[in-house]
Amino acid sequence: MLDSVVKPAESRYFLAIIPPDPIQSEAQKIKVQFRDDFNSKGALRSPAHITLHMPFQWKEKKEDKLFSLLVQATNEEKFHLSFDGFGAFPPRTIFIKNKMSQDLMYFQERLARYAKRNMNLFNATHNRGYHPHMTVAFRDLKKDKFFEAWAEFEDKPFDHEFEVNSFWLLKHDGKRWNAYREFQFSE
Repeated sequence: MLDSVVKPAESRYFLAIIPPDPIQSEAQKIKVQFRDDFNSKGALRSPAHITLHMPFQWKEKKEDKLFSLLVQATNEEKFHLSFDGFGAFPPRTIFIKNKMSQDLMYFQERLARYAKRNMNLFNATHNRGYHPHMTVAFRDLKKDKFFEAWAEFEDKPFDHEFEVNSFWLLKHDGKRWNAYREFQFSE
């Protein structure tokens, strides 16, 4: 059986930081612009977010156990996260950059280690390591449109800051990712 095939009694989930408004609505407007101007709508299938743990499968009937395990990962202190313009992974992905945050890197590392040890979840990040960002266009952005869009967004500002005091469990409904449950930091 292929890893990407979801067993009937399982759902797909992932862990992320979801920024509040006005950041969320501004990022959503940018995603809509990518759909309208550059024919890239893939990023509209989820709220704007910074991934903490890549998608994984979990039995729906054991969701309460998943919630309970994630509550145990909330013994964290709040920290600030800042965004600073746009970045890219040519020739398909454009994202909103966050400024380097050691707090975020340490938090993600702790959460990934916890998920591996206590939840038996592996592959917390892509093979290339953890590079936090907020994607606004990806897979379906054609190469020619990528270069056109990058010329427009490369030097465009996106300067926002917010306090991270929680993380989210997102769940796939078969068509899109939805913010499913928030886990507030306990510190």
